[in-house]
Amino acid sequence: MLLFTDLLEKAGLDPADVRLLRHQTKASTGRTPYGLWRDDRPAFEDYQSVQTSGNRASLAAPIWASFVAPPTGGSLFAGIYTAEHIGAAPPGWLDPLHQVAGITLTADTLDQYRTALTSHLEPYIGRLWIEWGAGARKWVQRPDRQNKPIIELTRAFREDAFPGYTHFVTNVSQVQSLPATWVSALRAARGIYLLTSAKTKEQYVGSATGEGGFFGRWMNYAQDGHGGNLGLKSSEPGDYQVSILEVSGSAATLDEIRSIEQLWKRKLQSREMGLNRN
Repeated sequence: MLLFTDLLEKAGLDPADVRLLRHQTKASTGRTPYGLWRDDRPAFEDYQSVQTSGNRASLAAPIWASFVAPPTGGSLFAGIYTAEHIGAAPPGWLDPLHQVAGITLTADTLDQYRTALTSHLEPYIGRLWIEWGAGARKWVQRPDRQNKPIIELTRAFREDAFPGYTHFVTNVSQVQSLPATWVSALRAARGIYLLTSAKTKEQYVGSATGEGGFFGRWMNYAQDGHGGNLGLKSSEPGDYQVSILEVSGSAATLDEIRSIEQLWKRKLQSREMGLNRN
C-alpha cells in the first residue's frame, strides 16, 4: 500500500515538519474551500492563510500539505505550502469563504500566515486522494503520526460525474458551487422537484419551468431562502435539501408541467403536511 507519508519522504520532506490540513467548512453563502480551490486559487490561499489563534499550536510547522473535501466527500490533494506565522490578521480582512469580515466569525483572535505553494508533489495536485480516516473533524493532523493511505491517483483532475436526475440530491446552499457539468445538466432540464427541511420536517413540491431549468429555480432559493413562495416565507428559515421528483420532456407545455406538479402535491400531501399553499 502506498502511503502519503512515504510520498513526503520521497519528495525530500521530513514528515515531522509537515502538517496535514483538510479544508471542509461549508459557509452559509454556499461556498466551500473546495469550490474556492477549484475556481479561484488566490481566494483559497487567502482563506487558508488566516486561522484562529486556538489552532496555532496544531499548525506550528513550516510545511502544510493541504487537502480539500469535494461535495461528494473524500480528501483531494491541493498542494504543499510553506507556512510562517507572521502575526495577527488585519482587522479588515474579508473572509473569502463567508464573504464577511473575519473578525465577526469567531470570538477567538485570528492569526495570519505567510504561505507559498511549493513544487513538492506538484504533479499530484488535483489527482491524488487519501483516506483521511475516522477523525474527519480533526482537520489538522501530523503525517509522522497518521500515515494516510493513498486510495486513488487519476490521470488528471476530474470532478465526479453527474449522478443523473433520479439520484441527484444536494442542499440549496451548495447549488451555486456545483461542478460546471452538473450545472449544465440541471439548466437543460425542467420538471418537478422536492424541498425538505431537516429542521422543521416540512416539505415543499415545486416546478422548474424557466429557461434556467432546475438550476435557475433553485438559485432563487439560494439567494433569498424562499423564492417568492408564501409557504416557504412562513416557515422557519433553513437550508433545504433539494431533489428531483420528475423530469419533463422537452416538448411538455407549461400547463402539462403544472398539472404534474399538482399530482405530486396530492401524492405527497404537501398541502396538508407541508409548505404548499396552492
